[in-house]
Amino acid sequence: MSGDEILVGYDGSTDATLALNWALDEARRSGRPVRLVYVFEWLTVAGWIGPGVAPGIWPDETARRQVEELVRKAAADAAAERPDVTVHGDVLDGPPALVLQERSADAGLLVLGSRGHGGFAGLLAGSTAVSVAAHAHCPVVVVREGQADAVGPVVVGVDGSESSQVALGFAVERAAQREVPLRVVRVVGGERRSSEHDERATDEERAVVEQALARWRQTFPDVAVEVDVRPGNPAATLVEASRDAQLVVVGSRGRGGLRGMLLGSVSQQLIQHAYCPVVVARER
Repeated sequence: MSGDEILVGYDGSTDATLALNWALDEARRSGRPVRLVYVFEWLTVAGWIGPGVAPGIWPDETARRQVEELVRKAAADAAAERPDVTVHGDVLDGPPALVLQERSADAGLLVLGSRGHGGFAGLLAGSTAVSVAAHAHCPVVVVREGQADAVGPVVVGVDGSESSQVALGFAVERAAQREVPLRVVRVVGGERRSSEHDERATDEERAVVEQALARWRQTFPDVAVEVDVRPGNPAATLVEASRDAQLVVVGSRGRGGLRGMLLGSVSQQLIQHAYCPVVVARER
């Protein structure tokens, strides 16, 4: 697998198909190849449920061949629809979250649907989602059914941490690639003392954000940038900002307003409730 490949967790479900389509669009813009991966988990107790196969105690080779045909057809159809994109397909064995985390070490981007069946049943329910998003070796994109194909800006949450600097770089590059504006959101927490204090704190935070943006403005001078500094709840603010966005980006670790983004309920809220695909950015 090439380190530039876009890896897609695929199982034939609606959300997995949405994730694949998102990945194909990203590949068309970036020139990267796409690799579909179906993680086939052989269970010894609970029945396995896959496309076109009745539940059973232990799947036989017929089930495996059906999965391989599913992936082969999906890859062939995608390549036919997007002849300018190179598409591959693999069927791997093992626990889905662990296998995807391991394979992400050789990928440039990992794209997942938020719900699935078969090998990805419940992938983003509970601790598995946090594990994939927190421990993957490359940026992770989560796409959910019902998210509109917005034409708005790319939104990025920043807090001054090193991780949010990575998120900012990812976001501004995507904004330039898509030729859309960039909205930089900094959520300021802490005790509210006075309107004068709040105004001074907001100006200080804005200056910090502008400093972080300086080199990106020089690198991508054509990207229109809006800086939004405000008090509030980080998750709620970013979810609301995603209403009119086509992508919302956060870092894999944060401090201040984004502390615990991937350690508790905040990340789950963003992944489950954002109105556009969510990117958890990190350096490979």
